[in-house]
Amino acid sequence: MIRFGIIGTNFITKLMIESGNHLENFQVQAVYSRTEKRAAEFAQKFDVPEIFTSVDNLVESQQVDAIYVASPNSFHAQQAIKAMNNGKHVLCEKPFASNEREVASMIEAAKVNGVMLMEAVKSTLMPSFLSIQENLYKIGKVRRYVGNFCKYSSRYDAYREGTVLNAFNPEFSNGSLMDLGVYGVYPMVVLFGEPDKVQANGIALSSGVDGEGSLLLTYPHMEAVVMHSKISHSHSPSEIQGEEGVLVIPNISEPSDVFIQYNNGEIENLNVSHTYPSMYYEINEFIGLVEQGATQSTVNSHENSLITAQILQEAREQMGISYPADKI
Repeated sequence: MIRFGIIGTNFITKLMIESGNHLENFQVQAVYSRTEKRAAEFAQKFDVPEIFTSVDNLVESQQVDAIYVASPNSFHAQQAIKAMNNGKHVLCEKPFASNEREVASMIEAAKVNGVMLMEAVKSTLMPSFLSIQENLYKIGKVRRYVGNFCKYSSRYDAYREGTVLNAFNPEFSNGSLMDLGVYGVYPMVVLFGEPDKVQANGIALSSGVDGEGSLLLTYPHMEAVVMHSKISHSHSPSEIQGEEGVLVIPNISEPSDVFIQYNNGEIENLNVSHTYPSMYYEINEFIGLVEQGATQSTVNSHENSLITAQILQEAREQMGISYPADKI
């Protein structure tokens, strides 16, 4: 049984617990929130035995084996490193941290302490993504990858009315690229590795974060395009375009209903049934690796997370987006 301590009481932690409950070796032992009232309400709702209002006390608890970090992006590195220095395994929400330097520090802490560290990117561990990897050869030489995730944020309504919530606050290392663009970048890195060149453009909001943007990434024999937005919506799928056909991915954040449309018009369905909720597969991967004594995933690996962080940082710099965390 892997006993988790949860940092954060937002919607993603709710989904994490609901997904993890499908695993026999998953248990939520404790939850942290800044306020005792919020922690107690969350604990009662999800039957969590212990509550904490101190991260230090949580990561020092002998009743906790692993920490799930689902706090704002700017806190990820600090909290993850603190947990690992106390011998805890860490599953940390995407994006891993504010910048490349912080990600490198997290990876170093995992190595020094001999603990498991994994970025919680659910898409690359879902069955349909594995189907994409297994069938990619069928479309011939790949010439273009298109990762598209544009989703109008309900919090943008408040922004337009003059209220800057966390989602659009640079203090928390937020913005469209970090929150949504990563869904297009990370699978690209897993499939094709590190690009030779990154070009980025975007729309900066007055709060200091990006509202939307695009990346053009160059590989030796192909190019990749990543589009992201929190201020507009898109219904277009993501694609991997090859010389023999196109692999279509309707939802890059949760790959399903994937198919190939060949040049001759034939369609091959690659969809794999997802028996469990989307976050189940990343939690299953994490717990399995902890039980094996591993320190990283071969899919959501330290290298893939570091490359992704480098791309995100380079793109932000080109867009003129910086965070307080970059100046530390």
